[in-house]
Amino acid sequence: MNFYENELAALKRSGRFRERQVYDESIIDLASNDYLGLAHAKMLAIKAFYRLNEFEAHAAKASMLVNGYHQIHKEFEEALSVANGFEEGIVVGSGFSANLAMIESLVRRGDALFMDEKYHASGVVATKLLDVEVIFFKHNDANDLRFKMLQNSAKRKIIAVEGIYSMDGDLLEREIIAIADEFEALLILDEAHSSGVIGENMMGVLDYYQIPVKENYIKMGTLGKAYGSFGGYILSTSHVISFLLNRAKPIIYATAPSLFETALSHESLKHIIENSGDLHQKVLQNQTLIKEELGLSIGGLIAPIIVGDNRKVMQIKEILLEKNILVGAIRQPTVDSAIIRLIARVGVSQKHMRDACKVIATFG
Repeated sequence: MNFYENELAALKRSGRFRERQVYDESIIDLASNDYLGLAHAKMLAIKAFYRLNEFEAHAAKASMLVNGYHQIHKEFEEALSVANGFEEGIVVGSGFSANLAMIESLVRRGDALFMDEKYHASGVVATKLLDVEVIFFKHNDANDLRFKMLQNSAKRKIIAVEGIYSMDGDLLEREIIAIADEFEALLILDEAHSSGVIGENMMGVLDYYQIPVKENYIKMGTLGKAYGSFGGYILSTSHVISFLLNRAKPIIYATAPSLFETALSHESLKHIIENSGDLHQKVLQNQTLIKEELGLSIGGLIAPIIVGDNRKVMQIKEILLEKNILVGAIRQPTVDSAIIRLIARVGVSQKHMRDACKVIATFG
């Protein structure tokens, strides 16, 4: 019985139907979030394997609060905290889980949560679990945020924003960080698309703006993008991390993250730190190429080209696939209006990137 036949038919009619596809490994990847190309760095995987092989068990086996917390987790958390200037950190199963953990547990009754209207779906889903006031402010609009915070009388205020927004690719306005300090609000920074991409040390938006870490800052990110691995993390004060360990359900009730992926993430972190200057220059080079070919100034490595037609974005994607180039064709509800999402990944040749841009440009 086809229980969802009508709904699937409607998606197909509107050009919003999605399917999984295994792509040939020879394809030029301008679609994934492997921003630094580290998912192809075999030596990092080999180093992680040998590190894991030093221990008896290769899996975490239990939740962190039973006996799943491992020396590999601890070492990476400490290294990541130091690299980012935070007191303490915790690794979690994914960036999605990190947002669920923070928002569901940190926002208490009587609090007010101010969330950018384009915050990641994981954060929006988490708000559905809350019995508190959730206020969405205009995207990246410091003035709207300040106005709405002035109108609110909650004793504890929490702001949730992204360092670089996943679909628009725009950089967080510095003034929003200043507002968090002004109101002594907790600031949740989702750095999934900015950590490992921007800043002199490649550590994200605080590094980019050269803003020292403060006690009201909480940073989360994913390890499945610039770090070429899988998982997520949260960085903050020891006080906040302790609270999360005691209240956050995705941490308490989930098996601890993969030991291999955590070890791999640690190797990626070392690589980024040791090669930050070179990586930073390559990012700048790719940003310049996008500006030259598409006229877009991008804050990170996400180049969103607004098309506005679901079938047209799929047509552009298919034309590029014939040239062995893959880009993202993003449609509703992920975005308001259909876009081509090109990722100017480090490691892709300038020629291939220019070729893709020239094809896209022909569609206006």
